[in-house]
Amino acid sequence: MAYGLIGAEVIAISAALLLAALLAEALHHARRLASIAVRIHVNGTRGKSSVTRLIAAGLRAGGRRCFAKTTGTAPRFILPDGREVPVYRPARPNVIEQRHIVASAAAQHAEVLVVECMAVQPELQALSELRLIRSTHGVITNVRPDHLEVMGPTERDVALAIAATVPCNGTLFTTETRHLAVLQEAARDRGTALVPVDGDAVARVTAQEMAGFAYHEHAENVALALAVCESFGVDRANALRGMCEARPDPGVLVEHRLQFFGRHIVFVNAMAANDPVSTEGIWRTTLERHPGVGRRIALFNCRGDRTVRSAQLARAYRDWPQAEHVVLTGDGTHAFARTAERVGVDPLSLIDTEGADVEELFETLIALARHSALIVAMGNIGGIGLRLNEYFANRAEPT
Repeated sequence: MAYGLIGAEVIAISAALLLAALLAEALHHARRLASIAVRIHVNGTRGKSSVTRLIAAGLRAGGRRCFAKTTGTAPRFILPDGREVPVYRPARPNVIEQRHIVASAAAQHAEVLVVECMAVQPELQALSELRLIRSTHGVITNVRPDHLEVMGPTERDVALAIAATVPCNGTLFTTETRHLAVLQEAARDRGTALVPVDGDAVARVTAQEMAGFAYHEHAENVALALAVCESFGVDRANALRGMCEARPDPGVLVEHRLQFFGRHIVFVNAMAANDPVSTEGIWRTTLERHPGVGRRIALFNCRGDRTVRSAQLARAYRDWPQAEHVVLTGDGTHAFARTAERVGVDPLSLIDTEGADVEELFETLIALARHSALIVAMGNIGGIGLRLNEYFANRAEPT
């Protein structure tokens, strides 16, 4: 009996010590947050990484001591001088890493912290905002039908999930229009001022200003980032200069042109835009930009843990201008192939290269290209995707 009492006492003491440690860490985290005057939380379906980088670059150009953290293609902690440090993850991604980012920024006396939301599950999005970031300024890029298996089933459900990162008693900037009412309601509920960045603001981003970027940036992203920077008193010219000079995300939309033994190849990396709406827009726009190519090749990089997304893209592709070849790579390509055949995509156009390495995939694409080809890579940037983009980039003509 005595041994039982001693055991119970040990458990009680251990629990009390654990609770005390958790409370102490919560207090330390609250103090770190309070030491960073401006905390900007960036969320949305598409463009989060790009907008995070653009805002941070614009604020740096305006003289702010700004730290940023992106989650996208390759997680990065961006220092006030623009240098980048990889975010080390000993295991799978976990939203708790945002606490470590806050600690690092506070230790280096950040004036501004710009953080990309890394949560997908609605409850974790709320946790990220209300407990980990407690932003003074929120940014929501857009709402698209992505991660429907987690945030769906409808696009409006996605909007409700993303609205969980609206700040309390702060300011929210957004270029979203279709579900603006959802964001307005969330902003009212949390006492936050909503600043819509509308079509007029996007139209004010001129072709000359966009020409300053060495890659394909979206005017919506630039307009949104400019609105945030200008709200902090950074003039437009300085903010744009900083944005154009900043390093883009590794998954950014970019073209690589190469001549390969008499073949003219244009490779477009669109793998970071993996929802059907964004991907279709890029596909159609890219075809319009390159009307003279001999063959059109749609490359879909699949993920075995994202079979719902693969099926979504397959159903959507049926209604796009068709390619001569549809190359499937990565893992779980069967989800795309089965759905595509079921909805009426020509099965003879499908070429499955699951399990191929980068060199094998490159040789397959070159063989399909014949004299000239436009290859548009879509689906997911993970796995073989980033390596394939680097493979083409290292063999492309200088731009």
